Amino acid sequence: MTSSIEALLAKARESIAAAQLLIKDGYFDFAASRAYYAMFYAASALLANFRLSYNSHSAVISAFGREFAKTGKLDSKYHRWLIDAQDLRNIGDYGVGSQVPKEYAETACEWAVQFISAAEVLLQRRK
Repeated sequence: MTSSIEALLAKARESIAAAQLLIKDGYFDFAASRAYYAMFYAASALLANFRLSYNSHSAVISAFGREFAKTGKLDSKYHRWLIDAQDLRNIGDYGVGSQVPKEYAETACEWAVQFISAAEVLLQRRK
């Protein structure tokens, strides 16, 4: 595994840790955003392992679906979670007058933990 992939996984782990702290303090919008970024960094690490790199969130999400969900390398639920988490992030970061409910932020964090774990397992198998 390259140092850039390791760095992306470290950012994913830090993001989920931050999300969990934000939930404890009642910052659900920002927790959902950090949970999304945890998944985004893990997805980017997986793509980087195949020497694929993208400049936009939508390109990463699309490539993740194409390379991992559609091929069966990972369960397609991870792609769905990534899409849904981005939607929550958009509400949390850009929504005026709307907020991410606590339950949704907690769910996004659960998804992120599982997403990172699945990414780490797949990357270990590809060594």
